[in-house]
Amino acid sequence: QVQLVESGGGLVQPGGSLRLSCEYSGSMFMMNAMGWYRQAPGKQREMVAHIGRGFTNGDNTNYADSVKGRFTISRDNAKNTVYLQMNNLRPDDTAVYYCHADARPWDGIPDAWGQGTLVTVSA
Repeated sequence: QVQLVESGGGLVQPGGSLRLSCEYSGSMFMMNAMGWYRQAPGKQREMVAHIGRGFTNGDNTNYADSVKGRFTISRDNAKNTVYLQMNNLRPDDTAVYYCHADARPWDGIPDAWGQGTLVTVSA
């Protein structure tokens, strides 16, 4: 099964930057599309950014409108890691950020979630 461990959260001032990392363990990282989600207090979990499987060509990323131009998702297939670079952070970016691995129904692998990492944007 797939296991995900996030790191890189913390307290940052408005306008600052953070980079989140998600280490993937399990079977064939390149076969998984990956995503970052977040959940703010009292709100539903929402998709922040998504990246296609590791062998796709071209731009295979998608972003929530609220983070376009500020956040960048990327993956390092050699390190089995997906990243979320967050720039120009705002207080409304404060949330617990979760890494997600899409399901692989063709080979019976369910989706998976990390434990979450807290990002707090405050002066």
